[in-house]
Amino acid sequence: MMRTGGWYGDRKLVLDFPEDWELAVFWPLTPPPLSALEIATALEQPVAQQRIRELCRGKKRPLVIVDDLVRPTPASCVMPLLLREFQDAGIQLGDVTVMVATGTHAGPIREEVEKKIGRQAAEACRLLVHDHKGDAVNVGRTSFGTPVLVDKAVTRSDFLVGIGGVYPNYSGGFGGGSKLALGVLGRRSIVHLHYKHEHPGWGISGIGTNFRKDLDEIAEAIGLTTMITIHVDGNREPVRVVCGDPRVYYAEAEAISRRYYRSPMPGGADVVIANAYPTDATLQFAHMKGTAPLHRAAPNASRVLLASCRGGVSNHGLFSLLNPPARYRHQLRRISTQSFGENIRFAFRKLQRTVRARRTGTAVRPNRRPIWLYQTDPESQDLPLVPGLNVSRSWDQILENIAREQRDRRCLKVTIYPCAAMQFLDPIMSCNEVSTSTGILEGIKPSAQR
Repeated sequence: MMRTGGWYGDRKLVLDFPEDWELAVFWPLTPPPLSALEIATALEQPVAQQRIRELCRGKKRPLVIVDDLVRPTPASCVMPLLLREFQDAGIQLGDVTVMVATGTHAGPIREEVEKKIGRQAAEACRLLVHDHKGDAVNVGRTSFGTPVLVDKAVTRSDFLVGIGGVYPNYSGGFGGGSKLALGVLGRRSIVHLHYKHEHPGWGISGIGTNFRKDLDEIAEAIGLTTMITIHVDGNREPVRVVCGDPRVYYAEAEAISRRYYRSPMPGGADVVIANAYPTDATLQFAHMKGTAPLHRAAPNASRVLLASCRGGVSNHGLFSLLNPPARYRHQLRRISTQSFGENIRFAFRKLQRTVRARRTGTAVRPNRRPIWLYQTDPESQDLPLVPGLNVSRSWDQILENIAREQRDRRCLKVTIYPCAAMQFLDPIMSCNEVSTSTGILEGIKPSAQR
């Protein structure tokens, strides 16, 4: 049993397998969900700051920045408490603005925003969805030369609070913290951040990288120095909440994410199954964030992606799945964001990696099997063709295709990642560190069974 349809029904998904298949299921290694009292205590005891009600006393135009629905952060679990802090400071809820930090992602509609922040905030506060092509104000440049073009509504506010999570991310290793500021920047700033810096990769620590340092400068420049950070389990329930100055607590928050969301490599599994939940609402982001384990599958392994795709295809302004930018456009973007010396150094490092890969025999990527996408929501719309991706609405058909790929061999070894969009593979983690029947550390009750 897993979950599917993040933000769209969020229902249980039960998959049947042949009895002679050997299953290894790796859930996030999270503690039990927090109680309402524990969540409230986190806001009452901020890190390295006064309580929010003290920080915003005398302010007139507070703005709350929340990450978008691509992230599973249940902002609604803390929003009533945050609004109470504003009220205790003498601020009317009608003067509070909530902005969804979309970056270059497609913006949600009002009903989707309500799912994220809860009905009270949706009805009482002013709601905005960031548009990376809309009005932006230039507030300067960072020491890395990145232009800080920020949504005009951010500059008009007099107090900022961010709400987000810390999940694996390609560009930063992990998101959260000051990366939330990227979600309210103009397109030129976002392009600069993505193409100027080298990125650590999915699930690799980003602490101390130029990408993270650049974001830290941007967050401070726009005044985003107070945040509420939420860690969630495999059901999107909060298991840890911290409030305060992210410049002080972010390193610990990332370390906790690395402990919660790490999983073993698929190794020599005959079948690797990645459930894109809780980022499975659209094809674009299910493919972007849910396929990491499939890329590490053995060459002859069958690969399966699970996603509801209830929200259709969606889009990413820089890395579109259906209309990817040509290779030369990526190169031009990188050249345009770097100095001549930086471009020379980048080209030299790339040449070194190419030579090293050829010497070690890793230059040629293995010819893996196509990915089978099981579209789990019967009410979702039909999807367009994507190279290397075969779509089916029938689990029985998926099993038949696996059997055909594996030449009807019996006793197949199957590795399942139930929350692949927020899990990362740790090459030094042994399968013996987790229970393959529950996918959790010994002594911790599986939240999925609560």
